[in-house]
Amino acid sequence: MEKDFYLQYASVEDKHWWFVARRQILQQVISRLNLPKNAQILEAGCGTGGNLQMLSSYGEVSAMELDQIACELANQRQVTKVKRGSLPDNIPFSSDYDLILILDVIEHLDDDLSALKALYYKLKPGGYLLVTVPAYMFLWSEHDDINHHKRRYRLKALKQVVKKAGYEVSYGSYFNTFLFPLVVIVRILAKLLPKQNTNQISSDLVVPSKPVNQILKWLFASERYLIDKFTLPFGVSVLLLAKKQNS
Repeated sequence: MEKDFYLQYASVEDKHWWFVARRQILQQVISRLNLPKNAQILEAGCGTGGNLQMLSSYGEVSAMELDQIACELANQRQVTKVKRGSLPDNIPFSSDYDLILILDVIEHLDDDLSALKALYYKLKPGGYLLVTVPAYMFLWSEHDDINHHKRRYRLKALKQVVKKAGYEVSYGSYFNTFLFPLVVIVRILAKLLPKQNTNQISSDLVVPSKPVNQILKWLFASERYLIDKFTLPFGVSVLLLAKKQNS
């Protein structure tokens, strides 16, 4: 992705409704895993590091990121030493982990299966993998192009590739469900209407007014009370929790 995109990304990651609410949902899922007190946690593809502080409350965090600029921005948070790395062949850590997170990453990769297999061998027996990806190809937008996405997923397809990589699927669901109708309308209109500003990096990263931001955050974050209890039937994204078998 372009340098300006990462700078914009870092500038909104702590306040934009989508990032804040997603962290709350992830935190809800992680809190139910009963991780050991000094859990070893890896975020593979941490971007500019917006999740690192939250993850550090659950154990010792390692993080890797492919892009040099994003890596530097993540290290400015001073949570952990973020290292340059890539999937599947350049994971810069020798540790085994209780939890690995790969959040909105595998849609960037030509070979998602090989990446998931590589992470499988970095998990301790009984360890967890937490994956999120964007949902539905019909929601493809300029934001996907800017992010250099290869695909968007259906829940069934994500489960299939995770199982093929050797994991046992514990839970899977769509999420960002309550705002799904609004997102569909916005994406359709964006395809039909002429572009107003070709220099804009990504309208998805613009922070709305404070009241709108608060409402959207509340709506999205409220799904944390449903996630891991119910499988939501549709949504803008997919969340999947998988496990490496003990044997």
